[in-house]
Amino acid sequence: MKQLYIKQKVFSLSEKFTIKDQQENDVYYVEGSFLKIPKTFSIMNTTRDEVALVTKKVFSFLPKFFVEVNGRELLTIKKEFSFFKARYTIEAADIEVHGNWWDMDFQVLKQGEVIGKVTKEWFTWGDSYKVDILNEEMEYVIIAFVVAIDCVKADEASSSSTATS
Repeated sequence: MKQLYIKQKVFSLSEKFTIKDQQENDVYYVEGSFLKIPKTFSIMNTTRDEVALVTKKVFSFLPKFFVEVNGRELLTIKKEFSFFKARYTIEAADIEVHGNWWDMDFQVLKQGEVIGKVTKEWFTWGDSYKVDILNEEMEYVIIAFVVAIDCVKADEASSSSTATS
C-alpha cells in the first residue's frame, strides 16, 4: 500500500499544489488554469509529464467535470438538478465510490475491489487529504479523482458565496 498526501494552500491564487508521499517528497504537481476557459487542472509526475487532466465543461446548464488519465476520458462528475442540497453523480466505467465523497471520506472500487481510500485530514490549515493507494496501477485514476472532487467542491463553494453576496 502506498500513502499520498494532498494539501492545498488556502490563499493560493496560482492554483498550484503538490502531492507528497509519507516522507514528504513531492510525487505529483497539480497546476490549475487560473482565469482561463475552460478551467483545467493538470496533474504531472516528477518529470513534469502530464498523467491526468481535470476539465470543467464550459457551456453547460449545470456544472460538469471530465477526468482524463493518460489521454483517455475515464470519468465524469456532474451536478444534478435539485432545489435544496447540491447533488452530484459520478459516471465511470467499472469505478464506484462508496462512502461520503462530498466530505472526502470514501473508498474507490474497481469491479467491486477496493483500489483506494481517501480521508480528509482534520485540524489542518487548508484542505488536506490522505490517499491510500491499494492498487498502484490505478494510482493516476485515484489522484485525478480526488483532484476532480476537490475542484467540484471549490466550484460549488465559490458559486454559493457569489449567490449570497
